Amino acid sequence: MNEATPHDQNTPSGPRAGESPAPSRRSVLWTAGAAGLGIGALGGQQAAAVDARATGATETTGAAPTARRTATMIGVPFEGRSTVRVGIVGLGQRGGSMIDLFLALPGVRVVALCDVVRAKAERAARKVTAAGQPAPALYTKDDQDFERLCQRSDLDFVYVATPWDSHFAMARAAMLQGKHVGVECPAAMELSQLWELVDVSERTRRHCVQLENCAYGRNEMRVLRMAHAGLFGELLHGAGAYIHDLRALMFSPTYYEGPWRRRWHTRLRGDLYPNHGFAPVANYMDVNRGDRAVRITTFGSPSLGLAAYREEHMPPGDPSWKESYIKSDMSISLVQTAKGRVIRLEHNVSNPHPYSRLNILGGTKGVFEDYPPRVYLEPDRNDHQWGDFADYADWDHWLWKEHANPPGGHGGMDYIMLFRLTQCMRLGLVPDFDVYDAATWTAPLPLSHASIKANGAPQEIPDFTRGLWKKPRPGIDSPKPAGD
Repeated sequence: MNEATPHDQNTPSGPRAGESPAPSRRSVLWTAGAAGLGIGALGGQQAAAVDARATGATETTGAAPTARRTATMIGVPFEGRSTVRVGIVGLGQRGGSMIDLFLALPGVRVVALCDVVRAKAERAARKVTAAGQPAPALYTKDDQDFERLCQRSDLDFVYVATPWDSHFAMARAAMLQGKHVGVECPAAMELSQLWELVDVSERTRRHCVQLENCAYGRNEMRVLRMAHAGLFGELLHGAGAYIHDLRALMFSPTYYEGPWRRRWHTRLRGDLYPNHGFAPVANYMDVNRGDRAVRITTFGSPSLGLAAYREEHMPPGDPSWKESYIKSDMSISLVQTAKGRVIRLEHNVSNPHPYSRLNILGGTKGVFEDYPPRVYLEPDRNDHQWGDFADYADWDHWLWKEHANPPGGHGGMDYIMLFRLTQCMRLGLVPDFDVYDAATWTAPLPLSHASIKANGAPQEIPDFTRGLWKKPRPGIDSPKPAGD
């Protein structure tokens, strides 16, 4: 977990490539201290001033709620337990594969499963019994059956892996029934929903976490530790993206359960999936932990890619011919932080392009760029040639040193994420990130749409912490817990 202080980014650069890293000042400090404006209404209207949000003032726009009624969830630990009892809602492409990782985790039991397609729930249930666990309860009656799952008294955690527009209702229901909840990206689709998730988390004292696997990628966690040790000097800029050619999958009749993902391209113009790119860079810069995202401006290209793909691949009479696409093929956003740093976000799933999340971090002592990974840091480099990122392997996070070849997809980051989450639950630790991070990482979704509609006008990003972002606190750059 990370702590930000005004001095941390000035910390001497530490060991050079090939040297063993000494404990950073940040890790020493950590050990010592171990209903609002919806998408349709946004248009070009900017939210009210940041200072008003920080004090909890009611705003005429509705972009922020009234003052916090209960205590913050910042720094609140899970209750320790010997076994984490999990319910899974959504067993399609994502949920159907993640259940394998839940079953591989120590101290985790899958108790209940929910999906509107009973065959998917039954297939997942067979995996549970094959792993030697009792048969889970199934909830497949209708698209509201998740509410019954959340009402169970033998669940600690609800995992949501359903189409995007259902994430908010499911996360809210889980917390109201006394369960911690983890949601796949994005957390919600509207600012008012993000504010409500914050309020419900605070009121129920249940955590709502964005299950952002890319924050646990090996490269991302190595760069995070290097940044926190001062190897990049004062941080200046970063970039993240979701660039992934999904045309064939979005038009596939079988990959997704219906055309729900493609149809979002008929509704919103901006960045539909900012979390994978935004979260890692926000972690590097200690957003919500000493800095905060203040405003965003977005520009979008024409929307041509999906229509062109349909013209070439879809037969006459296919239901997709009734759709009109407005989503910018490429959206480019600039986010500015309270410290003046700049984060560039890109989103493109509609054109030919190799997969990339950009993953860039630059500071006064050098820069890292991913895809492919390369680094240029003084004093190690002064020849205007990229250096080998493998030379900095000693900076790997302890999670990657202990789990060098984790199971599962996405290079193992899915397993690392779930291992760490359930470890925090078992040991009664504070989660690596919380509902304020979930809301912040998701806010570019509605705000990028609003900015494009307003010809690139900046949109204020709410301070979901209500002023507490100024206080340094732990995050994903976590020390290894003792005795586990």
